[in-house]
Amino acid sequence: MALLVAGAFFMEILDATIITPAIPLIATSLGVEPVDVNVAITAYLVTVAVLIPATGWMTDRFGIRPVFIAAIAVFTLASLGCAFSVSLPMLVAMRILQGIGGAMMVPVGRLAVLRYSDKADRVRAIALLTWPALAAPVIAPALGGAIATVGSWRWIFLVNIPIGVVGFLLALKLIRGGPASAARPLDWRGMLALGGGIAAALIALESVRVTGTNWWQVATGTAVAVVLLVLAVVHLLRTPHPLITLSVLRFRSLRITVTAGSLYRMVITAVPFLLPLQFQLVFGWTPLRAGLMVAALFVGNLTIKPATTPLMRRFGIKRVLLVNGVLSVLWFALLAVLHPGLPIWLIAVILYVSGALRSIGFTAYNTLAFADVVGDDLTHGNTLNASVQELASGVGIAVAALLISQLTPLVGGGPGAAYSATFLVLAALLAVTLIETLRLPRNAGAEVSGTRIRRRDR
Repeated sequence: MALLVAGAFFMEILDATIITPAIPLIATSLGVEPVDVNVAITAYLVTVAVLIPATGWMTDRFGIRPVFIAAIAVFTLASLGCAFSVSLPMLVAMRILQGIGGAMMVPVGRLAVLRYSDKADRVRAIALLTWPALAAPVIAPALGGAIATVGSWRWIFLVNIPIGVVGFLLALKLIRGGPASAARPLDWRGMLALGGGIAAALIALESVRVTGTNWWQVATGTAVAVVLLVLAVVHLLRTPHPLITLSVLRFRSLRITVTAGSLYRMVITAVPFLLPLQFQLVFGWTPLRAGLMVAALFVGNLTIKPATTPLMRRFGIKRVLLVNGVLSVLWFALLAVLHPGLPIWLIAVILYVSGALRSIGFTAYNTLAFADVVGDDLTHGNTLNASVQELASGVGIAVAALLISQLTPLVGGGPGAAYSATFLVLAALLAVTLIETLRLPRNAGAEVSGTRIRRRDR
């Protein structure tokens, strides 16, 4: 069962990033600008973010087995729809459907493994569930680039079909778990207000164009988003069974992770979206070459993993976040000077180090998140943090696309200058996270990171 769920995780994580090297080909095929295809990635991530809080209710109401099986079926059918999309709106709709399946597949599958594993096997089961998150981002850029170069971008989605069919049949045999005896009510009002507000904000964001922007549409979308999100917050604070429990933000560690950590994730997630576009549209590389180069980013992410925990134990979370934040800002400045004349090995080294810094930052924030959260608040805090991080990833790609489209006519010097300016703006946003880091106590998260607390820091 753990292997089956790990395979489903792998498919879900792979699909979130494999599309990026094929964006220019998708844009040409569907008759749109490459930067506009970002909405297909954003829609997927945002759908997952909005629906993750509802998966707990679905599991209690219908049971682990039917929900997980339905998730694989929905994800597989949506992949087929993506492959045969004839327009960008159709592709976005199918990606939203994929996001519905992905939102159910990931947390429900993890719950199935943890609930039905013996304690003696739980560590091994968790290890099996961890490798997709490490391996999929490394494989996705190269695989997506290879498929787009050798065949068609549509095969990126068709590869899910045999995997999904096999997974569906295995799930029928292996997954178990019925509904709970007393399922809590689903907060429909909270989900509709929150989802509607986020959707309106993204529509407003996507409506901004280089020329011919419908500012009335942008203003209307922004106003609707503000109203719905305010109503959602008021409702979530008052209802007895909220979709997301906002009261857990009273814990400082979680609050900083949700604010500064989300901004950090938003900025960092934009990089794997921007680089394949830059390498193909500015450098003139093939999707395969661009995908292989972007893979260096995730290789750095993967290889530094064993060192992240010792770093936090030795220096503490605050120092790690502070030094990593400063280096990350400087590294964005290096990304801004990338140009076709640089040696391939130097570009690879820059991306490798960028990926290593990304990994250290993510790990430090994830470790800090629940440092002082206790009891039943752990479940609510985990749901809030997971949703916000997914949302930040989607918003990061949308913001990167907006920056590229708006900076292109402003900076001049061709499309390469727009990418350089975008990386510098993202560096400035990343620098904002250092403010919260400086406000952390020296011993922040020491209990969970294993840092030895010196007497003067207590």
